[in-house]
Amino acid sequence: MTGFIIRRLGQAIIVTLGVTLITFGLLHALPGSIARDILGPRASPQAIAQFNHQNGFDRPVYTQYWIFLKRLAHGNLGYSYIENRSTDSLLAVELPRDLVLGGISLALSLIIAIPIGIAQAVRRNGVMDYAGTGVSFVLYSMPQYAIALLLIQFLSISFHVFPAEAPQSGTGLFSDPQGLILPVLSLTLVTYAQFSRYMRSSAIDTLAQDYIRTARAKGLSERLVLWRHLLRNSLISVVTLVGLNIPLVLTGTLIIEQVFNYPGAGYEYYQAALRSDYEVMLGITVLVGVVTVVGNLLADIGYAILDPRIRY
Repeated sequence: MTGFIIRRLGQAIIVTLGVTLITFGLLHALPGSIARDILGPRASPQAIAQFNHQNGFDRPVYTQYWIFLKRLAHGNLGYSYIENRSTDSLLAVELPRDLVLGGISLALSLIIAIPIGIAQAVRRNGVMDYAGTGVSFVLYSMPQYAIALLLIQFLSISFHVFPAEAPQSGTGLFSDPQGLILPVLSLTLVTYAQFSRYMRSSAIDTLAQDYIRTARAKGLSERLVLWRHLLRNSLISVVTLVGLNIPLVLTGTLIIEQVFNYPGAGYEYYQAALRSDYEVMLGITVLVGVVTVVGNLLADIGYAILDPRIRY
């Protein structure tokens, strides 16, 4: 187990370095120059030269990349010259909001999708299976913004049950929990559709295995067969999806945050793109890349825990 984790950790470090290298290349591939994009087209050559010297952009490329890596190692994701504040300070305010939105929706989707997926597999080709499959296909095929807009139309505009806009202040996230319901519900429905389909397919494959027939032949109750043998061996495919969805927990979903005006990192990324704030965009890109690598590493460790054969 230790050797397996060390190998996967080494691969994760190599991929992370690749992400930083690509991001560094994108930063230097901006049209014109970084100084010109930040200072504006009317900046004098003297001002551009001073800016490049202060930020080390007049040094060799390999030196700049080393400085870039040291800056990231200290948690410095860049500086927004437009907002006149660091990207770290922006994310320090917005990431907790994304943890609330993404964490709640991910937990709810797993709680709902796992038992429903198993129930569909056990009662395959039954009424419940057809109904669950139909709902999953409809939700999975719909764009995120369409689900969000439909929820706003029916639950906010038509019936006035929940507000159409998310809470705007940090403390208001919990002081006004009703404002969180529609954003969380939108993300939960999209993620549930994905999880339930994979859970159903994995459970159907597991039910066809010999050890399931052996467990039933030994006289084990159906509950024990499902709990001890079916559930654990069917979770491997879902673990993959959870690992890939971890970045969404930390950075939210740009479309959902834009529709509900939710003040998270995804919404900040959208605003940074509108104002051409490249430092903030690249800082968030690096963060998402690193978190994606970490999510895949955790998924690999989850594989090894669920199925010891994978360690070898």
